[in-house]
Amino acid sequence: MISEEINDMEIASPSVVSKAARDFAAALVETPQFKEFEQASQALRHDENAQRTMEAYQAKQMSLRALLMLNAVPAEEQAELERLRQAFMDEPAVSAYFQAQSEITVMCQAAADLLSKHLGLSFAAACGPGCC
Repeated sequence: MISEEINDMEIASPSVVSKAARDFAAALVETPQFKEFEQASQALRHDENAQRTMEAYQAKQMSLRALLMLNAVPAEEQAELERLRQAFMDEPAVSAYFQAQSEITVMCQAAADLLSKHLGLSFAAACGPGCC
């Protein structure tokens, strides 16, 4: 039975698969979600205040790394870390970035679901961790 299924399968050449992947990527970068994500990402990289708040949060996090792993951070240090995290998250460029990231993730998950349906296999599982 397996050999019959294999014989009935349509197998595409690597060049056809590569062209399809390039065409898919070209279509993806033309979507409003991708364009918005790119703009938000660039805005975040160039926003000095957002970068400063991120660096302050990361520095505090690194200084507490060992205590965080042991779940032994004193309450006042935990409160300061949370304050720095919230200051970072409250930056307009950061919230715009995470909103755009969420929207492109939803779109990519929908595309993966469509591909899975048409291919007859789980596209996300075939791609491995980190896909969509």
